Amino acid sequence: MRVMVIVKADKDSEAGVMPSEQLLAEMGAYNEELVKAGIMLDGDGLKPSSAGARVRFSGPDRTVVPGPFPEAGLVAGYWVWQVDSLDDAIAWVKRCPNPTGIESEIEIRPFVEAADFGEAFTPELREQEDRLREQVATQRGN
Repeated sequence: MRVMVIVKADKDSEAGVMPSEQLLAEMGAYNEELVKAGIMLDGDGLKPSSAGARVRFSGPDRTVVPGPFPEAGLVAGYWVWQVDSLDDAIAWVKRCPNPTGIESEIEIRPFVEAADFGEAFTPELREQEDRLREQVATQRGN
C-alpha cells in the first residue's frame, strides 16, 4: 500500500523559518531509516504558501489566486511510502522526530489504487496509466 505522509504547516513554516541544524540531522537520520527499510519512495519540504499559487476552477473559467493562503490545512512537507498497512505507516510516523519541536501534526493518506476505480478503469485506461508511469520512470532515470 502506498501512502502520502503529510507534514502540516504552522506559523513558522509559513513564515519561511528553516529547521534547525539539529532537526535537519534528526530528519536525515529518520529518512535514512526509511530508505534502508525500503519504505521511502519520495519526500521533500515545501516552501511557504506565499511562494505558491492556486488555480480555482468554476466551470470553464480558471482564476489564479496567488499565495499566501490561510494557514489551516496547509502542507509543509511530505513523504511517499510503500508500507504493508495503515498500521505500519502509523508505527513509522510515531518514530518521526517532532517536525516543529512543539505542537505539530502529520497526516497519513492512502493513495487511490487502480482496483479502487472498479469497472470505470477500463483495460484501455489501465494501459494508458501503465504507459505514462513507464514514461515518468524513464524520464527520472529509473
